[in-house]
Amino acid sequence: MKVHLRKKKLKTGKQSLYLEFYKGIKTLSNGNVKHLRNYEYLQLYLIEDPKTTDEKKKNQEHLELAEQILAIRKAEVYQGKYNLKNDTKGKVSLLDFYVQKKEERYQTKGNYDNWDAAQKHIEAYCPAHITLNDLDVDFIKGFKKYLDTVAVTKSSKNLSQNTKHTYFNKFKACLNAAFDEGYLKENLIKKVKGFTMGESTREYLTSDELQKLSQTPCPIPLLKRAFLFSSLTGIRWSDVNKLKWSEVREEGIDNMGIPIFRIVFQQKKTEGVEYLYISQQARVLLGERKDSEERVFKGLRYSAHMNLQLLRWCMFAGIKKHITFHSARHTNAVLLLENGADIYTVSKRLGHREIRTTEIYAKIIDQKMKEAANLLPKLNWDLL
Repeated sequence: MKVHLRKKKLKTGKQSLYLEFYKGIKTLSNGNVKHLRNYEYLQLYLIEDPKTTDEKKKNQEHLELAEQILAIRKAEVYQGKYNLKNDTKGKVSLLDFYVQKKEERYQTKGNYDNWDAAQKHIEAYCPAHITLNDLDVDFIKGFKKYLDTVAVTKSSKNLSQNTKHTYFNKFKACLNAAFDEGYLKENLIKKVKGFTMGESTREYLTSDELQKLSQTPCPIPLLKRAFLFSSLTGIRWSDVNKLKWSEVREEGIDNMGIPIFRIVFQQKKTEGVEYLYISQQARVLLGERKDSEERVFKGLRYSAHMNLQLLRWCMFAGIKKHITFHSARHTNAVLLLENGADIYTVSKRLGHREIRTTEIYAKIIDQKMKEAANLLPKLNWDLL
């Protein structure tokens, strides 16, 4: 492609400056040849026969500006032809760009906190002067090795597999964004395999254990109601804690004469709106309806003291597992699957975005089936 500066005479007596992009010729089906051209009109004009100093000066300024635009267009054509990179964006600091992407996540606290935590390790590994132009595959591999062998927690422990997976994914998201937005010519992160996600232990209560716990007094009755409600519904602590009476719906009676209850709420973690049917027993745990803007579990707070009381309550019930409030959510998932709910329904009730997240609970059920195979007593037989 060639670019030329052209002039076109107007009826006003002025000349219009424009660029002609000549792309060659094309032979038509009838054998004729067509010249391929595009035009860019610059909105710059020359007085055809300037007489005053001002007119001559204005002509010179417009012509010089047109020549500068021509030079820019020629450079752009040259870059495209030889696949050259425009380095202007690439001179941005990697750390500055990461912070910019992190701040775009400020509305989602959990995700923002993960970006913030990962930033501390990126800063420890990456010199402040490193720009996006400086990045290469070895730099990315070096950061992965840093997370795997050097990085430690505040208590000087090596990072867990899932933490390494999370932090590297934030770094990966940053570089993906840099490529998508034109800061990187090549998506380098695709050439480096990330960390695999480790499977953490999901502590849960069996049906018998949940029954025992429900019959055991708790030092904080409000905590007992909230934990049991989470066990019967699968709702996270954050959503139980902020649940308002305006989100609790009573939708009549079904054809079996059973009252229909549903809660409509926005998940704090995913920001997705959920429409969740709950049992009559779960509704009883909410207590008497109050003002629409009042919290259902008013006074519930997340604290070390609350966690300690939860563990003591479990000990009083004879349960020696390390139970946290999130264990109620795990309990709900396992009990639903054990009692015949299909995995898709469980996934929807838990508000999972991907079915593979729910499949972890199916593995727990499968393991229990394997254990059940060896529960029967051994026979002292004589097969002869």
